Amino acid sequence: MSVEAERTSLAEPYSRSSRPWLTSLAVAGLACATVATAAQGSGRFHWWAGFILIPGALIAASGGPLLARRGGRAFAGYVIACVGTLVFTVGALLMFSVMGRGWPMLVVLPCLAVAGTYLWRAAHPLARGLHRAVALLALTGALLGLTLQLIRVELIHLETGWWGVFLMLAGAIVLGNAVELTRHRMPYRLQAITLLVGPAVVAFLLGLRFLRGGW
Repeated sequence: MSVEAERTSLAEPYSRSSRPWLTSLAVAGLACATVATAAQGSGRFHWWAGFILIPGALIAASGGPLLARRGGRAFAGYVIACVGTLVFTVGALLMFSVMGRGWPMLVVLPCLAVAGTYLWRAAHPLARGLHRAVALLALTGALLGLTLQLIRVELIHLETGWWGVFLMLAGAIVLGNAVELTRHRMPYRLQAITLLVGPAVVAFLLGLRFLRGGW
């Protein structure tokens, strides 16, 4: 009985550690099969794009097991999964032969990857504020990419200078984070606020000028 119990206790860690890998590989295989089937059904199947699609799926899958852990390994897994997803998207666009219309997704995905780190909280208020500003700016970039995508597929039509809205939004985000830093008592607070307020005001005014069609 003791030998069987020992074998069972040794087998359980291996089974638990293999589940994330099997799940990630299953999801990667399903994603590749779905894209290939859909491309064949649309009549735009380009088989050579599989040399980009499949490695991208495998890279993303290798980040899945690390995401299930904590600390630095989870962050490394997140980065690997995001890189793999980006490569997979390139392969999918090439397989459907829609790179000319779908390239804004290559702007959306990296920005979403950076924005996805928003929940990370640094201990120092200055580092936390700067990271929050970067994550929100990345979210703004994702919205810009999504708008470009809608324009490319001709779902919306915007007048010249519309991008000024996103420039104004970026300025407002940086300015808001500068105001938030005034609540904290820390060294170099005034210097950090000054460095944030200057570019924020310039970005907001430039965006307003573009929106009015000044340039």
